Amino acid sequence: MGGRHVQDARRLLAESLAGPAGDELVREARAAVAELGAPRRLLPLVRELATGVGDPSGCALLSYRHVLGFDKLLLIDGGPRHMLRAHVWHPDRGTREDIHNHRSPLASYVARGTLGMELYEPANPGADEGIATSWYRESLTGEEGDWLLEPAGGARLRLVQSAQYTAGSGYALPPHVLHRAWCVSAEPAVTLFLETGAGRRRYTDVFAGSGAAEGAHSDEAADAAGRAVAKKPLEVNDYLAELSALAGLLADGPMD
Repeated sequence: MGGRHVQDARRLLAESLAGPAGDELVREARAAVAELGAPRRLLPLVRELATGVGDPSGCALLSYRHVLGFDKLLLIDGGPRHMLRAHVWHPDRGTREDIHNHRSPLASYVARGTLGMELYEPANPGADEGIATSWYRESLTGEEGDWLLEPAGGARLRLVQSAQYTAGSGYALPPHVLHRAWCVSAEPAVTLFLETGAGRRRYTDVFAGSGAAEGAHSDEAADAAGRAVAKKPLEVNDYLAELSALAGLLADGPMD
């Protein structure tokens, strides 16, 4: 069952995400992640999880260094309905995500540091605008849910918005929206990330290549195309240690 903070988080997510759909679901997800990301909620939750409360074995299996360049720690596993994760972004890695979308609606809240964010859309056909990219369809394969990148052609994308999100702010996106994020602050940034299970797509779109050279795995995408890229889940002890380190970052408070 878990401790008090874990149970409270599970209850809030279940009540918030049980009924709505479409745009209403996106709004509810944003409100839920903002509530759980507040210091009075998130720090006690992470500290409780770091003691081994909840399902550390199951969560460790779904926690890893993401191919897009950040550490991904599962906090609450809601099965097919929702997943609540902490993302830890490291400025010294100097990488941005590749441009991509998601399988289902998401919401994110910045608990510490500053995150840069860009939104993109396909450029007008035949127009000499935007950036040239290689388009891949990314899906999950095998028992471990490894990444599979399959080439889907070339594409030109146009930047439509650039923003920075500081601690205490957040955003929510429908699954089809193309975006990429990176750590702007000099210290690590921490975001609380909520992915819903509504209308889950089989694959996501990833755009890499010369036009997205800052992307975390642009150079690797061509090599990985057509084959699975293995995930390396954390061992339970490493997962608990990462949670303890995350609690330390959160206790330091918001930083730019």
